[in-house]
Amino acid sequence: MLSEASRQKIELLKARYRQPQAVVLAALWMWQDEHGWVSEEGLREVADLLGLPYHHVYGVVTFYTMYNKEPVGRHKIEVCTNVSCMLRNSDRILDHIRKRLEINVGETTPDNRFTLVEAECLGACGGAPAMQIGDEYHENLDPAAVDRILNELK
Repeated sequence: MLSEASRQKIELLKARYRQPQAVVLAALWMWQDEHGWVSEEGLREVADLLGLPYHHVYGVVTFYTMYNKEPVGRHKIEVCTNVSCMLRNSDRILDHIRKRLEINVGETTPDNRFTLVEAECLGACGGAPAMQIGDEYHENLDPAAVDRILNELK
């Protein structure tokens, strides 16, 4: 269930935009911020709060990659594997993280600290290879830089 503070924010957004569809992204983000991922319960609660059909909210959460559709670790590591990053050895970065954390893409470490995923594009082509952890972007990566970043997160 969403907190009262989030429910109040949603009501303010509904009044501001007057169209409940305009609030779906924010409401889902609030749910994920509070619960770590968007569960079936979250989908239903957001649909009910906004007065929208369940399938509309489901369509939104499955379209956008920013929503976690299953539980993830405390730190979700997204490594860009699109063309610019791939040309600058993002595969090497991904392999390094896999070996370092002893998990494969799509898996979470046993202590639930890290989840590793491939990102289609992080929009950081000028700083390739890049990864995103939470809200932070990291660019111009090499294995040593990745190790420093991961050490700071432990």
